[in-house]
Amino acid sequence: MLPLVSVIIPTYNRFTMLSELMEALVLQTRKDFEVIVINDGGGRVDSLKEYYPELDLTIIDLTENVKHVQARNIGVSFAKGEYIMLIDDDDLIVPTHLETMIEKIKNVDLVYSDVEIVQYVRKNGVREAKNRHLFAYALDLDAMRKFSTFVPSGCLYRSYLHDRIGKFDPQMKNYWDWDFFLRVSEKFNVARSEVAGVLYDFSEENSNQSKDLSSMRCYLDRLSEKHNLGELETKNFWLLLEEPEVKKREAPSKIIWNGMPFISKLQRLGRLEEA
Repeated sequence: MLPLVSVIIPTYNRFTMLSELMEALVLQTRKDFEVIVINDGGGRVDSLKEYYPELDLTIIDLTENVKHVQARNIGVSFAKGEYIMLIDDDDLIVPTHLETMIEKIKNVDLVYSDVEIVQYVRKNGVREAKNRHLFAYALDLDAMRKFSTFVPSGCLYRSYLHDRIGKFDPQMKNYWDWDFFLRVSEKFNVARSEVAGVLYDFSEENSNQSKDLSSMRCYLDRLSEKHNLGELETKNFWLLLEEPEVKKREAPSKIIWNGMPFISKLQRLGRLEEA
């Protein structure tokens, strides 16, 4: 039987966080999904299959680092599900997230989720929340052309979208997600899930690419030219929190996460070093 959802996860040398994400996936209340991990030229992650036999897990090992956008495209080419869910290897989802998103997508083509932006500290090898900030904004397609509040991690969309508009654009390294949202929303129906089901890692020690604003400028200009967006400022999710025009779009959301860490089987067994 084919899976309903294909979960696509590109990864590069974040094995501990990736193992925590596997734990979050095992805890999902919906089980009709496959997991496709694209190892983008990093250290081996094969032991995940041993420790998570409950998951329908495919690991694609790339011999060179093709970067995250192309890695997602490769993962999509292997997907068998009617729907695709994207998740970054350092992010997490609450146990009811997949169930919530499947219910929400019934009458649309793409649904994205409210998130909690989390700054973690690592204690005994486990991420524990230091600070949490709700990131929840009303969906306004016109406003999305100036400030995108679309978080790709945890989003769910119909797999046929790639047949109709193509895959992710590798020329949009920093804004591939905004580009994808604009391309989809121009022709298809999109919706927002008013549930903070995604935990977006923005820890100080994490190498989140959206922190390096100087390197993002050329890609933002490329995005603006592609979609006729006009002059735009480089912003990341953290800076967006205090942007006046974005604050006007702040919206209520249901917070689900109880704040407890996701401890992987490998962490519980002390097997991360040998993995």
